[in-house]
Amino acid sequence: MSEQTTQSQRKVVVAGAGMAGVQTAVALREQGFTGTVTLIGAEPHQPYDRPPLSKAVLLGKAEGSAFDVDFEALGIELQLGREVLGVRPADHELDTEAGPVPYDVLVLATGAEPIRLPGVEGVPGVHLLRTLDDAERLRPVLARQHDIVVVGAGWIGAEFATAAREAGCAVTVVEAADRPLAGALPAEVAAPMTAWYQDSGAVLRTHARVERVEPGAVLLDDGSRLPAGAVVVGIGARPATAWLAGSGIELGAHGEVVADDGLRTSVPDVYAVGDCASFPSGRYGERLLVHHWDNALQGPRTVAANILGEATGETSAVYDPVPYFWSEQFGRFVQYAGHHAAADTTLWRGDPSGPAWTVCWLKDDRLVALLAVGRPRDLAQGRRLIEAGTPMDAALLGDPARPMKAATA
Repeated sequence: MSEQTTQSQRKVVVAGAGMAGVQTAVALREQGFTGTVTLIGAEPHQPYDRPPLSKAVLLGKAEGSAFDVDFEALGIELQLGREVLGVRPADHELDTEAGPVPYDVLVLATGAEPIRLPGVEGVPGVHLLRTLDDAERLRPVLARQHDIVVVGAGWIGAEFATAAREAGCAVTVVEAADRPLAGALPAEVAAPMTAWYQDSGAVLRTHARVERVEPGAVLLDDGSRLPAGAVVVGIGARPATAWLAGSGIELGAHGEVVADDGLRTSVPDVYAVGDCASFPSGRYGERLLVHHWDNALQGPRTVAANILGEATGETSAVYDPVPYFWSEQFGRFVQYAGHHAAADTTLWRGDPSGPAWTVCWLKDDRLVALLAVGRPRDLAQGRRLIEAGTPMDAALLGDPARPMKAATA
């Protein structure tokens, strides 16, 4: 049997119709896969992009954010409004609420789900912001200019607070840690961001834990009572993998699918990509779990290459990106590239009290990560320097007037 005939008879099923799932299906076609591609999504909506939900869609500036993909022209079968329930690798079948779906190759792309605040299930006026339906429910809340309490001063909390202030709402953000972005950035880097809340007219309450939520109010553990026409919870996300229990697919400490450097799982013919999967980084010497849009965009190309490569015997593609994400908050464009956990030097470019500055992290005189606020050129040049592993001159790098690419050793 010829290679082309074999490939044309193979059936790839992608579980999850977000960015990672859609891009996997598209990449398969772009790279020449001629077999069957089926994309299964739990939501009934046409597959859509998530970043606009906390911005244009939320503020009523856009009705939706559907991907500009002609699935029919690409020969990609969509099965929407169909929740996945489990997988039986021995039978090569994916279980869904509409019945089993056979596969030759399965790609897990179910993303992440928001962590819920304990004790608020069923309380009126408590919202999450993860899906298109969530954004649609919150749009009229902003339009009525309610007093809003945001629980969590992470990326999503800051972005929602920004949109709510733009809509004219009174906003209080409560954060259990001592600073915003406590789980993402060191204290000295996050500290300047505290002022952004006040500058925008939002109130930031740190060291503040929610005791309970009742209709119209949030009660904190220090006895404070905050008026709340609506409460938005943004306290993080976890991989959406509970449905894989009993499948034999290895999960990691955070519930994520443990993938190898080619994004294969522990089970043959099953891959995992995007927010639901971790992968070993040769660049950083540790396993990374990246919950950001760019990871869901880049990983599918590796998955598609390896699915095709398995049929043709080609060399395996390795996934080892420089992680990247961005956030628009309080009138600032914030970008991050790399992974700073093992850095031995932190270096500032510019005044953090000003509108534009960058923090660089180095290890052994090589740039491993940077955070750029209002300095997109720093980000673009720095990302390339990280990828290349170029030795840097710290004295030159600390000069914000000097291009980063001109600060090499």
